[in-house]
Amino acid sequence: MQRLKKRYEEEIRPQLMEEFGYQNVMEAPRLQKIVVNVGVGEGPDNPKALDHALQDVMTIVGQRPVVTRAKKSISVFKIREGDPIGVKVTLRGSRMWAFLDRLVNVALARQRDFRGVKDKLDGRGNYTVGLTEQLVFPEIDYDSVDQIRGMEVTLVTTSETDEEGRRLLELLGMPFRRPIQ
Repeated sequence: MQRLKKRYEEEIRPQLMEEFGYQNVMEAPRLQKIVVNVGVGEGPDNPKALDHALQDVMTIVGQRPVVTRAKKSISVFKIREGDPIGVKVTLRGSRMWAFLDRLVNVALARQRDFRGVKDKLDGRGNYTVGLTEQLVFPEIDYDSVDQIRGMEVTLVTTSETDEEGRRLLELLGMPFRRPIQ
C-alpha cells in the first residue's frame, strides 16, 4: 500500500472526522483524482513537440496521456478545429497516490525560489497548481528535453467546501504559503 494512502487512512481521515464533526467515514473528504495537463502551443505546426510532451508526461506519471484537440477554430492563433494542442492524463488509485507523494516531497521543493504554493481553491475544494517546467521531476533527463514546458496539476477532492479541501491538502503535505506576520 502507498505510504501516503496508508497515512491518510490511519491518521488524516480520523483527524478530519474529528475536526469537522463527521459521523461516517465516507463523509470525510478524500482525494478523488489528479489531472495533469500540458499545453503545446506549437502543436499544429510542430508534431514533434507534441510527441516530446507526450513522452515527458508519460515518463513523469507512468501512464500514457491522451492528446487533447482544439474544440474551436481560432484564426488569430492559426488553430483549426480538431488540431492537437496538448496532452492530459487522469490519475486514480495507486498511481495518483504515488504522483502526489512525488509532487509534494520532491518536485515542488526543487522549484527555484520556492516559498510555498498559493492556497486558493476553486470553491468546491479542488486545487490546481501550475509548474513552470517539467525538469522539477527527477525522472526527466535534462539532456533529453527539447523545450521547457509548463504543466497544470489539478487535485480533485470530494470535499464540499474550500476549507475542508484546504485542510485535507495541508494534512497530505501540500506546502501552502504562510501569511507574513
